[in-house]
Amino acid sequence: MVTAPPRVEPRVRTPLLSRLYVQVLIGIAAGIILGALAPATGAAMRPLGDGFIKLIKMMIAPIVFCTIVAGIGKMADMRGVGSIGLKALGYFEVVSTVALLIGLGVGLAVKPGSGIHASAAGLDASAVKSYVADSQALHLTDFLLNIIPTSLVGAFAAGEILPVLLVSVLFGLAMLQLGPRVAPLLHLIDQLGAALFGMVGLIVRVAPIGAFGAMAFTIGRYGIGTLLSLAKLMAAVYITCALFIVVVLGVIAALCGFSLWKFIRYIKEEILLVLGTSSSESALPRMMAKLEHLGCSQSVVGLVIPTGYSFNLDGTSIYMTIAVVFVAQAMDVHLGALQYFTLLGVLMLTSKGAAAVTGGGFITLAATLSSTSMLPVAGLTLLIGVDRFMSEARAITNLIGNGVATMVVARWEGELDLPRARRILDHPDMAESMLATPLEGARLPPPSVAAER
Repeated sequence: MVTAPPRVEPRVRTPLLSRLYVQVLIGIAAGIILGALAPATGAAMRPLGDGFIKLIKMMIAPIVFCTIVAGIGKMADMRGVGSIGLKALGYFEVVSTVALLIGLGVGLAVKPGSGIHASAAGLDASAVKSYVADSQALHLTDFLLNIIPTSLVGAFAAGEILPVLLVSVLFGLAMLQLGPRVAPLLHLIDQLGAALFGMVGLIVRVAPIGAFGAMAFTIGRYGIGTLLSLAKLMAAVYITCALFIVVVLGVIAALCGFSLWKFIRYIKEEILLVLGTSSSESALPRMMAKLEHLGCSQSVVGLVIPTGYSFNLDGTSIYMTIAVVFVAQAMDVHLGALQYFTLLGVLMLTSKGAAAVTGGGFITLAATLSSTSMLPVAGLTLLIGVDRFMSEARAITNLIGNGVATMVVARWEGELDLPRARRILDHPDMAESMLATPLEGARLPPPSVAAER
């Protein structure tokens, strides 16, 4: 008896307007138009953007906790946690240093601040007073001590990533040590993580509104004219970030065995989300889910992504060195090679301390200038008008950089299912169609990690 071949149902394509990235693009475009035509009304849309980011941020701490605890709890031994952490921190330090050097080189070559001839006496130093005040707390000892929360509840109440990361790792190690005795609790935490990702799926549906509000506020508050006055500086930052992604991250991805272009296409919704909100944190939960689905183990994703949000900010590193060079050139302050490398060394430290602070890039610059006394802090007032417009380039570069870092560390650890990753990257739409809820927050099925030798 000959049996008929199974019938293959045709894949139904999602209507274009119902796709998240299209909706976010529409929100961004509408925000730009409103901010340009009615600046006061556009500036009044700020609560929409701030509200969306707050909704996402409230989910980050519990999601990081559940992901890390479940990931570590399923590992074979504690040595794996230390191995992942050391490799991740080593990668972060090398790549972020490369980003700092590239930013310094571009700033010296392009000279974005030449011809401005600003003087400290003619600048309003009060405009950056709050940033300078915040920068006084950016000392290495204070930074390290602040990682330790005053209480377990306090770590989650403050919403800062590094204290939550510390608590999560300790809790996960305890779960790993106790083994079968806490297996029901480990299962419960894993299920709680699934529910939290489901909540993110609901929140992400309003992402277009958040992107609209954030973009309308930016254009309405600062105006298109602000862009034109410092276009050379902005072009230097955007082009350098693009070249860093294409050249540096492209080479790293190729050495790791996957295509950066396909990876960027796979996370296009997250990139547009960051573009609209100017915050890489707005895409953190979805990035963690997508990287797990791509074939990275839960333990690697849980440790690398949250740590990278404080220690692997490639876009911020590029911006800070270009900004320092810009201030020096704009104020006609000549710095020698030794002084630039001194500033570079200070930035390597202060950039880690201000990573999770709101306005972290600006606070880091204030801390660097005030600690070295090579440049007047008042020079930062030249950047206030366009800093917000350059935050998109920084945030997108940070997002892509942390995604690539997770893939690299997973490959080093033998915790990346590379054949699965390549299949998904080759056919991202097909991969999403196999999920009940297409990557809009639902917890994804765990990858079958194949050890690579």
